[in-house]
Amino acid sequence: MTPSGRLSGVVALVAVTALAACAPSTSAGAARGDERTGRLRVWLFREVDNGPKAAVVGKAVDAFAREHRGVRVDVTYIPVETRAQRIKAAFNDPRSAPDVIEYGNTDTAGYVRDGGLADVTADFAAWPEARDTDPAARSSVTVDGKVYGAPLFVGVRALYYRTDVFRELGLRPPRTQAALAETARRIHRERPELYGLVVGGSYTYGALPFVWASGGAIAKKKGRKYTAAIDSEAAKRGIAAYTGLFGEHNCPPAKCAQLGGNATVEAFASGKAAMAIGGDFSHRAVENGKAGGRYAVVPLPGTEDGSIAPAFAGGNNLGVLKSSSHRTLAVELMRALAGKRTQAELFDAMGFLPTYTDVRREAARRRPYVEPFVRTLSAGAAFVPVTPAWSAIDAGQVLPVMFQEIVSGRRSVDAAASAAAQKMNSAFRAAG
Repeated sequence: MTPSGRLSGVVALVAVTALAACAPSTSAGAARGDERTGRLRVWLFREVDNGPKAAVVGKAVDAFAREHRGVRVDVTYIPVETRAQRIKAAFNDPRSAPDVIEYGNTDTAGYVRDGGLADVTADFAAWPEARDTDPAARSSVTVDGKVYGAPLFVGVRALYYRTDVFRELGLRPPRTQAALAETARRIHRERPELYGLVVGGSYTYGALPFVWASGGAIAKKKGRKYTAAIDSEAAKRGIAAYTGLFGEHNCPPAKCAQLGGNATVEAFASGKAAMAIGGDFSHRAVENGKAGGRYAVVPLPGTEDGSIAPAFAGGNNLGVLKSSSHRTLAVELMRALAGKRTQAELFDAMGFLPTYTDVRREAARRRPYVEPFVRTLSAGAAFVPVTPAWSAIDAGQVLPVMFQEIVSGRRSVDAAASAAAQKMNSAFRAAG
């Protein structure tokens, strides 16, 4: 469903455009002037079921229209998977560029390096609603102390488990990662048709909580420079804990080494696993699968009894392009689309977890399934290194290759972690 309409002289135009993947390059620079009328262009990500999102956005655009006479807003929904070339072109050609874009929070540093995003530090500081933004979301729009957008939603992962399997085997949700491993082994031993805990060698954000819970880190920052820390002793303990979940006792490497996050959630939703690490954004898929009505969610445990493993704080942001000739209007529209009312409505429509602590608490009160994810965020989420190098590290599958080498037996934890650290340091040096 792609709604379009006109209200008080404002048009919300929804279009879908095919893209080809490519990394963005250097921006053509900032625009001149700050026009207060005319057309504002917005690019948002198209969801699998985009109708509810478009309806919420349309409502916010209509409200913006009533407050800004003589302004027209065009909203274009672009595919997430192939967004990069379109954004690259926008950075290099202001004439075709939008004023406001939605972008993944791991892209922030790269887009700032490329000169595409406007510095909105003062605007963010002067925005009363921003005071309730949670620290993890705030950090996702911050590079070297400056703010380059507004968080739109945050996503974290927790432990899904089959309540019927746990009840039949007399099990309780594990409270430590050691108990998690033992529970997984017991389930697979007694129910060999099930993975105890389905894990994936390509599931970076399912694996990292084990590294962080062990006191490890992906990298360390000194000044503006990053150095790999994935080969530290603490990080290797977490790597060993995660890769130890692979094997005939739980999730055989031949079947699990190549699995990514979506595939692990699908395995749980389809009834092939008793446990899985999934996001708040996985709720609908699980509920619609064979596991629907027969599962519950708890925070992924840490190493100590009752502790919560730090989860990756994923999500999307909104930003204003540096090339926008409508900077003031673009900032106001960014606030409207990322504001508390819109985030609350996006949660109701799409399940997107709000970035405001007060809005999120209210969401958890109304929808109890959100509570474990809110607890996970409150316990302290983590993030990837805020550097353009992360895009190269992620695209190069550095961490998945490390996990896969270990679970396949091709390399030891020490050797694989050392090789990964070398690749990461090369990327950090190349990024400057």
